[in-house]
Amino acid sequence: MTEESAIPAEVESTLKHAAAAISVQASQLEELSPGDAEGGPIGLDNVLEVPVRVTVEIGRTRMPLSELVELGPGSLITLDREAHEPADILVNGKIVARGEVVTVDGTYGVRITRVLGER
Repeated sequence: MTEESAIPAEVESTLKHAAAAISVQASQLEELSPGDAEGGPIGLDNVLEVPVRVTVEIGRTRMPLSELVELGPGSLITLDREAHEPADILVNGKIVARGEVVTVDGTYGVRITRVLGER
């Protein structure tokens, strides 16, 4: 090995130390038995408990940053939908239904009028 291609001693020492740490961590992992990897079915009850993000979108707009920084209390933002058009209902960012905005005991809600994908 030539002097130019030799690995400096401190780099070699650091690499050996890192390799030893990885080896120790790997040896601490438990072995999986064949039965562990297969497991049982998850079951619908478990899936139904998974939380999802539900968003209601009444419209969108685009504006330059110069207009955005001018917004304040009382400012109006015009959206890309008519007042009578339905709102989009999104689950984890995907539109799954449409509905109309309503008030329920003084808070906003949405009444589903159409579920997408239904026939």
